Parts: sequence; C-alpha cells; structure tokens
Amino acid sequence: MTTLFQALMLILDVVWFIMIAHIIMSWLINFDVLNLRQPLVAQVWDGLSRLLEPIYRPIRNVLPNMGGLDLAPLVVFIGIIILQRALANNAGFFLGY
Repeated sequence: MTTLFQALMLILDVVWFIMIAHIIMSWLINFDVLNLRQPLVAQVWDGLSRLLEPIYRPIRNVLPNMGGLDLAPLVVFIGIIILQRALANNAGFFLGY
C-alpha cells in the first residue's frame, strides 16, 4: 500500500508542476515574451493544453463566465492541495499503522 500512497502523491505533484508550467507559459505568451509562431513554443503549448483541458473543461462548465478571467486552474490547485492533505492525513491507512 505504500507504493499506492507514493504513486498518488507523485501523480498529484506532476499535475501540480504541469499546471505551473502552463500558467507561466500563458503569462509569457500574453505579455509577448514567447511567440506561438515559434514551432517549439507552439508544440509545448499545445501539449500542455491537451493534457490539462480534460481537467479544466468540467470545472469551466460549472463556474460562471468571468469574462477573460479563468478560475479553473485555481479550483484545480485547491483540489490538489485538498487531496494531498487528505492523503497525508490518512497515510496510516496506506502504511499500515
């Protein structure tokens, strides 16, 4: 069960870092530091968007339209933090204590 606990924590950490990269990249694109006409930037952006869109889409459907402000990443961040804390608080279940 320790492996399951570690795997779940690793998955949540990987999703966290992918989201951070996507958010920072979106800022850099919006402030014209990065250009989507560059092939590498476009490929990385497309890959990150394809990974995260299935997570964001259901949340965007529930949240009200805020104009240009996308709160879906914030909701996912809060969800990841809650899941990590819940796993850490129940580590005894996984570790057999």
